[in-house]
Amino acid sequence: MNQWIKKFQQKWYVWALLALGIVLFLYSNREQEEAPSLPIQLTQATEQKETKEEKQALSFVVVDVKGAVVRPGVYELAENARVRDAIALASGFTKEADQTKVNLAAKVHDEMMIYVPVKGENAPTSASTSDGKEQIDINRATVEEIQKIQGIGPTKAAAIIAYRQEHGPFRKVEDLLNVSGIGEKSLEKMKEQILIR
Repeated sequence: MNQWIKKFQQKWYVWALLALGIVLFLYSNREQEEAPSLPIQLTQATEQKETKEEKQALSFVVVDVKGAVVRPGVYELAENARVRDAIALASGFTKEADQTKVNLAAKVHDEMMIYVPVKGENAPTSASTSDGKEQIDINRATVEEIQKIQGIGPTKAAAIIAYRQEHGPFRKVEDLLNVSGIGEKSLEKMKEQILIR
């Protein structure tokens, strides 16, 4: 009888160990199956949050498209848009447009005027104010035209052109302070003569 009890106890231990092994195996598999879903859910939530933040961070600029485009007008674009995007909003070029005079890759900036000349026409580099004073488009003017601005000689005019070629168009009059030789006092004197398009 004692031997039978000992055999039963040994079998019981084996069965208990086997059952414990099966439970542990099933539990570890369950954890592995559930684990991937948590990071995926976190990733999706993070992506959704980033998308919302990107939309909030995205700001807009307003540009005025004139000249040889199908629908001239004022358009709102994303801040990182290019001139080609503004032309597309204006329904593209007309047949008479001189596309070679327009830099489609240039970045747009707020209050920018994009002028598309007709073939044979040069884009205007100056305009007149209501009181008849001439304003020079600092982003298109030649060295000679820039020298018409009070206080700008050949050296400063060349520096303005060099800066423009290296850094792209001026976005606001105050950007001229980045040009060597132009300070706040001289900028104040010439401010009314400068046109930014």
